[in-house]
Amino acid sequence: MATQQYRIVSAEDSDIHEEPHIEGSRVTVRDVHGRVEQRGLAPERVAERYNLDIANVYEALAYYHNNPEEMRRVEKRHDRAAAEARERSSLTPPES
Repeated sequence: MATQQYRIVSAEDSDIHEEPHIEGSRVTVRDVHGRVEQRGLAPERVAERYNLDIANVYEALAYYHNNPEEMRRVEKRHDRAAAEARERSSLTPPES
């Protein structure tokens, strides 16, 4: 069986919030998945918006679905970071 080679940088090798992203760009796999499969944008529209080859969009989607454990870890880490940021922004400074 042939091994699929992706033009995707894995979370382990990524310097973009430790998230898998499309090689040569800062577009994350999670962002592509969110725009296409959650928001319903056409893959062609996402490719156009981010100046990507359409194959990159489909590779990102394939990577998302072929690496469910990695993507769950990435999403949990992102959700934790977002919750921490919300909490920090809702704190009020101590009264003087």
